[in-house]
Amino acid sequence: MRNLYIFTLLLGFLTNAQTALYNSGNIRIHTNGQLGFHTNLINNAAFDENVGLVGFYGSNQMNISGAIPPSFFDTEIANPNGVFLQTGINSLNNTNFVIGDYITPTEYIDSYYTFIESAFYVGDSDVSKVHGYAALSSQQNFTFPVGDTEQLRPLILNSQDVNLLAYCAYFYENPNGSPTLNTSYDTAIKSHEIDQISTAEFWRLGGDALSSISISWNERSTISNLTDDVNSIIVVGWSNVSNQWESLAGSVAVGDLSEGFVTSSNFIPSYYDIITFGSSRSEPLDYLNLDNYLVSVNNDGINDFFYIPELEQSPNNHLQIYNRFGSKVFDQENYTNQFRGISNVDNFVIQRENGLPTGVYFYIVSMQDLGLDFQGFLYLTR
Repeated sequence: MRNLYIFTLLLGFLTNAQTALYNSGNIRIHTNGQLGFHTNLINNAAFDENVGLVGFYGSNQMNISGAIPPSFFDTEIANPNGVFLQTGINSLNNTNFVIGDYITPTEYIDSYYTFIESAFYVGDSDVSKVHGYAALSSQQNFTFPVGDTEQLRPLILNSQDVNLLAYCAYFYENPNGSPTLNTSYDTAIKSHEIDQISTAEFWRLGGDALSSISISWNERSTISNLTDDVNSIIVVGWSNVSNQWESLAGSVAVGDLSEGFVTSSNFIPSYYDIITFGSSRSEPLDYLNLDNYLVSVNNDGINDFFYIPELEQSPNNHLQIYNRFGSKVFDQENYTNQFRGISNVDNFVIQRENGLPTGVYFYIVSMQDLGLDFQGFLYLTR
């Protein structure tokens, strides 16, 4: 460790005083090393050759500022009042969300919590996420763990190529007059195939790789204000080329009016200022509903696996199961009762052998030899 100059400054702000760790040298955390922050960080020098753990703890909101974003290998946040990022953080490996948000300015795009290359995260929830802009660098597919003060509202990005940089933030605001962005995206200005546009929420997404996205709704999204037909729900975006709302319709939405998700077609994210839900004027695709199912994987011989009787008439089928945020957790061609609460999809499912958490899941099944598609819910318990 060389050129190391770390000391604590007493910073006065009017009548208040706040301490901070000031880095003007070169810090390096070695293998198995651990550094816990209980105060602010002012980073004006290299802090990027780390292979240990950095944690943000305590009960007072912390602030990270300075000229250079620090790069951490493993990070953990356990601070209910969060960490405010005037300067961003680069995550090189694992981010463990326990409690508290990483908070970035949302009125402008300047600071991110960035997941570099193979970096990932665990534990994101309503009480621990990125409130503001999360970003990725040198990754192709990713789920942004973004939300507002109340809820986790992730966006799933599936790109055709590796993104040099892509970013995302969520806004629980009316796009007709966003107080944060101080601009209006008039929902009356839209292409002819769009019927209604959400005035409850939107996402801001940037990136230059051709991509599709999946976004989910819940009761707070008030989807019933858009339509009474789930199959008409689509992704829409405000085009900064045509200066109007355009349809980004892709696959048929899954769920009901209180909870579900929808996937877009491929588009270039940076061509659209914001993205939200809309309803389509066009005729919906012919999706039918099967029953809702209970899967109780407790080895009592009752509902231990996901069984759809109709599939006995269609051996050439394809089953997909998604969680409530729209992340695929199971995918099986020619399904014959394989789902027993364990994910078979490589999407950073942690402790896969312990099984998926209890809750509501959505399924889509294509009976390819009969030309029929179905969707519905299943409730997983243990």
